[in-house]
Formats: sequence, C-alpha cells, structure tokens
Amino acid sequence: MGTRWIAVCRVGLAAVALSFFTRWSAAAQPVSFHEIAPILWEKCAPCHRPGEAAPFPLLTYQDVAKRAQLIATVTRSRYMPPWLPEHGYGDFSGELRLSAEQISSIADWAAHGAPEGPPVQPPAFIEGWQLGPPDLVLDAPSVFTVPASGPDLYWNFVYTPALAETRYVRAVEIRPGNRRLVHHANLLLDRLASSPVSGFPGMDITIMRSPFDPDGHLLFWKPGSFPHVEQEGWAWRLDPGNRLVLNAHLHPSGKAEEIRPSLGLYFTDKPQTQFPLLVQLENDRALDIPPGARHFAVTDGFPLPMPVEVLAVYPHAHYLGKTFEAYATLPGGERRWLIRIPDWDPNWQAVYYYREPLNLPQGAVITMRWTYDNSTANVRNPHQPPQRVRAGNQSTDEMAHLWLQVKPLGPGDRRRELQEAVMQHRLRQDPTDFEAQFNLGAIMLSRLNAQGAVAMLRGAVQAAPDRPDAHNMLGLSLALTGRTAESIGEYARALLLRPDYPSARFNLANALVKAGHLEEAIENYRQVLASNPADANVKERLAEAERLLQDRH
Repeated sequence: MGTRWIAVCRVGLAAVALSFFTRWSAAAQPVSFHEIAPILWEKCAPCHRPGEAAPFPLLTYQDVAKRAQLIATVTRSRYMPPWLPEHGYGDFSGELRLSAEQISSIADWAAHGAPEGPPVQPPAFIEGWQLGPPDLVLDAPSVFTVPASGPDLYWNFVYTPALAETRYVRAVEIRPGNRRLVHHANLLLDRLASSPVSGFPGMDITIMRSPFDPDGHLLFWKPGSFPHVEQEGWAWRLDPGNRLVLNAHLHPSGKAEEIRPSLGLYFTDKPQTQFPLLVQLENDRALDIPPGARHFAVTDGFPLPMPVEVLAVYPHAHYLGKTFEAYATLPGGERRWLIRIPDWDPNWQAVYYYREPLNLPQGAVITMRWTYDNSTANVRNPHQPPQRVRAGNQSTDEMAHLWLQVKPLGPGDRRRELQEAVMQHRLRQDPTDFEAQFNLGAIMLSRLNAQGAVAMLRGAVQAAPDRPDAHNMLGLSLALTGRTAESIGEYARALLLRPDYPSARFNLANALVKAGHLEEAIENYRQVLASNPADANVKERLAEAERLLQDRH
C-alpha cells in the first residue's frame, strides 16, 4: 500500500508541475497582433478605417504596430475607445468600453515590442450605405461652405421628401459628406413644414410637432455610429409634405470646404403600432456659472404620471459639463440608475439605448443632475481665463438637458397625456416658457378647446414674437372661435416672418374664403399649389373658391 501511495503522489506531483509549467510557458509568451486584432476591429476600426472620421486606419498589422505605444496609452487611460457612461449605471447596447483584460492584453503586446504572430486578414467592412441601397435617397438642396477658421458652427439642412403617400421609416442613414467637418448631427421631423427649405443656422433647435402625433425617435449621427433599425411596429410615420431637418455641428478644418449631407430612408410595409415619446428634462434658466466655479450643479426632476418603459437616453451639455447623473426615485424610496457619466466630453456625446427597456412605475421621480467646471482646471473650458457663462445656443454657452425615449404603459395611446404633464411641469418652472405654451396650446386645440388654446398661444407669441409657427397656430385657434379677422392678421404676421410658409398661407386662404375675400384666397391657394402641385386638398379648396367667385359674378 505504501509503495502504491508513493507512486500516486509522484504522478500527482508530476501533473501539477506540468500544469504549472504549461501555464508559465503560456504566460511567458507575449501577446501577438492576431490576439488583439479582433478587439481593435470591433471597438476601433468602425472609425479608424478609410472613409471614416478618424485621422488614421487601424486595420492591418502595419497600421497598428507603428502606433502600439500610443494605443496602449489611450486605452489604459480609457480615453479611447470613447465611451462616456460609467459601468454599472445602466446596461446599454453597443458598449465600446474595453474590459480590464482587453486593456491588459494591448499593454502587454505593446510592451513586448508589438509582435505580429500568425498573419490575420482584416474583416471586410461595408462601404457606402451600411444597410444596403436605401428606398429613398435625399440630398441637401444646396451645399454649405464651412469657413477655413473660426468657432464651431451649426447649420440646419432641410429636406422635403417627394412622397405621394404615407410611408413608415424603419431606419435612416445619415451620410454627412465630408465627415471630417461634422462633429455630430441630429435629424428632426417637421410635420408642420415650418422650416425654411433654404436651411438656417442654429445649434439647439425645437421643431414644433403636430399635436396629434408627437414624434418619439432619437435620430442621431456621430462618426463611427451605425444606423438604428427599428423593430417591427416601431417604424415612424412620414407623411407627404413633411420636412426633415438635419441639425449639423460643423467645425473648420483649416481651409474653406463645402459640405452637402445625404439621407437614406429605409421603409417598411408594417405600420406603426408602438408609439414612444421623447420627454425632455432641462433647467437652462438655472445656468449662471461664475468664473472659477468647479462644482456648479443644476438639477431637474419630473414625476411620472403613469408607468413607462425607458428605451434610450440622450444627455446634452457643452464644454463646461463635468459629471452627469440621471436616476429614478421609486415611490418606496429606492433609487434606480438610468445613467452616470463621471467625465462628460461633448465631443463623444451619443444616444444610449438600453439592452432591455427600463420599467418605471407611476409616481417615480426622474432626476437629472449636471455638474459644471468653469475653472482653469477644465481643459475643455473655451474661455481662458474663465468667464461667467449662461444658457444659450452657442457652443461657448451652456445647456442642461436630458432626453428620454419612453413608451407610456397602460390602455390606449397615452402620449398626449404624458406630453401635457411634461409641458405643465415646464410651465410651473418658467411661466414664460415658449415651447411649453406652444405645445399646451396645440394640445388644447386637439381637444377642441379653442378658447383655452387662444390664451395659451397668446402667451407663446408674447414670449417669442418672431416665431411664425406660433402666429400660425394662434391664427388657427382664433379662426375656430369665430374671430376670422383676427386670425387673418396672425396668418399675415406669420407670412411676413416667413413668406414660404405653406401651412400659414393655406390657413390664410381658408380664412379669406370665410371672410368673403375670394380673389385673395384664390391667389394664396395657387401659391400653395406652386410649392406642392400634388396636394389634393388644396386643389379641392381652390376649385371651391373659384366656383364661389363664379357664382358671385
């Protein structure tokens, strides 16, 4: 028995020794390129390849090896790949964050002289339209010239799709043209055709949506992003006459260059059955950041009037933003995190979609908290020395925003109820809030409360007298209360501010018919038809006005 036991021990010790030697030998072998290449191709190459915005490719061994130390440094500091949300504060799809093991592998590879190892072939990336040929391609009506130097600027390209019928859009691919000039871009849906077709400047804009169909999709592009494809039933509606507005953040390249972005629309025959809504928390009026302030905080909180699913979040601030937190406090006091960003960088802002929707009950309070650093310690501070900074649309101003894409839960379509609660919340915070008054007036109109809409929209016009859409909506509410002459005056003011405003001109023509001014009405109908010859409703109204004029004679 003793001899057998000694033999077994010897075999066991030999196995342990062999196992240790094997592990030691594997550890002693440095990581080679073929082991780290899949990491770089997944996390880095979407931007670092020909035709994309990054300054150099990271596809082949030769591309990567000559920058081995740089790559090790920027990945160790987590400067690259850019991913702002902190791990554990929301579970998001498409996360670019490298694991500790991946960072260690890259560092080990660089430290051992960047050995190549067995040759590997880079994957074939899709060139051109990433989702294949679009169903409809829209080119910007004209080019925009970005000057050689100066501050960042924002230009809004306006597109008018030539649609004969309503279509449902399952995906949009934004091709910015000269990618080096575009920091990021947002696509907005203008259902009221209130945007000038020639384009217009401005950083953060609000497109007023129809009260009957508030849009609920975050259509966002940044270098390296992949088009978001909606699931069946989530595609959004695009009607004839709707306009699309691409709000592009542009930066000079050192020489004057032209840019002309394109949009690729992908349609589906499946109509929309799921209706999300965009809910915004903001507190710009609290932004008055003194020079030198390192921890200036701004908050906003919104109690949910109904249970919701949170699908995505989009935080937004400018260069003084430092930390961002968003969480929900449940009725029982539990805190549920939506997102946390410990080191905000507007250069890498993004829309973050949850892997699984986040369910929140009625009565939960959603809180956002921005902290700003207006000191010399903030390397992104646009003012040196620091200056007092307030809210505004320029990149040197500040903002405190959080957009949430949510789906209201419960029977029926509850978007309007949720939108009304959001606007009432904003109006309680700021009684002069233009957007809140405008949207509440629109909701009142949709509920046939024209008298209440008049009062609310008069406040909107007073808050922003240069907004043609507000004058147009006020005119419509006045017309519904029988004040035709007053409505004509509001439509006329809208057209003075923007002569190419088809909705205001059509409404003016209708009011002129009611007032008996048929010749003027006919002329306005014809102007509307000139911009949209296929509009059957305008044709019918024009024919009726011409018949009435003929009967008069």
